[in-house]
Amino acid sequence: MRMLVLGAGLQGTACTYDLLKNPLVSQVVLADVRVGALPAFLAPFVGPRLEAMALDVRDADAVRAVFSRCHAVMSAIPYYFNAGLAAIAVEVGVHFADLGGNTHIVQEQKKLDAAAKAKGISVIPDTGLAPGMVNVIAQHGIDQFDTVESVKLFVGGLPQNPEPPLGYQIAYSIEGMVDYYSTASLVVRNGQPAHVTALSELESVPFAAPVGELEAFHTAGGLSTMVYRYAGVIPTMEYKTLRYPGHARVMEAIRDLGLLGSDAVDVKGQQVVPRDVFVRVAGEQLRKGKPDLVALRVVVRGTKNGVTGTRVWEVLDRYDAAHGISAMMRTTGYTLSITGQLQATGAITAGVHTPDECIPAERYFAMLAERGVMVVELTS
Repeated sequence: MRMLVLGAGLQGTACTYDLLKNPLVSQVVLADVRVGALPAFLAPFVGPRLEAMALDVRDADAVRAVFSRCHAVMSAIPYYFNAGLAAIAVEVGVHFADLGGNTHIVQEQKKLDAAAKAKGISVIPDTGLAPGMVNVIAQHGIDQFDTVESVKLFVGGLPQNPEPPLGYQIAYSIEGMVDYYSTASLVVRNGQPAHVTALSELESVPFAAPVGELEAFHTAGGLSTMVYRYAGVIPTMEYKTLRYPGHARVMEAIRDLGLLGSDAVDVKGQQVVPRDVFVRVAGEQLRKGKPDLVALRVVVRGTKNGVTGTRVWEVLDRYDAAHGISAMMRTTGYTLSITGQLQATGAITAGVHTPDECIPAERYFAMLAERGVMVVELTS
């Protein structure tokens, strides 16, 4: 298998590393608009099996040429490129997966379904952690019941040792964090899609020591298209972000004071966007790069054979100190790699599908376990 990874950042390099661990992968092309020094964990693979190349994804002809050389493409670049890249993948006839995160773009990609089926290839957006892994686990939970009353998803990327004032460090991008904290969350309430204010409806979620008690609150994006799949079918579905206690109230105050606003204000004769100032100043403080962890929980309540019950699945993953790979890279970049490998080996039917619609859960869990990422069902 010859695989192409777009984006040489944290998730793209983790995806590349995971692909190269598979001896059936003959070569990985790692492409970005600029490819600098590769991380140390890729050093053992430098050679014929790993090709780093410069590629501007805005150059459609160059993209077509590179896509045509590969069995599958995995995109770890910003979401706003994914609709166009998926269209080129279908045109060329190559499998395509991306980290997604924008439901509107996923809906645009869905329009390529008939063309993808005609080419015999699959397109899978939203293949990261959330959306992504958590949705596959949620679908697995739904499948365990005859009827489902509620589905609740909780995910957080956290420092192993929290420091004040937020108990948080940037796991992906501070711009993304600001978006999530200032955009309404789409949930299912009373069987219908509904919007809920970000950072609201705070609740405690206990994990085993040393993680301990975390807080959960609404943020956008985690359910993605599952909201529409299950509207009118499941009465309650929601996604919440996990943080250490106290985080949400601080960020809510910052937001409500207007410091995350996008409208410019006059400051001593200069037009200044509050959000830009927050991103610049807070971003420097929150880029700590210290050992992290990922905490995930899925809670599904439903009825099976006339008996009502609740089943719970959990993932707790930590920084890989031996290779210098963060928990967020493991649970996101590895997940993208696994999806691409499933596509390239024919495990996914042709068409455009989100992970919850197409990924075989038990095989997926087994592949995660081979990488030390354990999906565990908790006993009551």
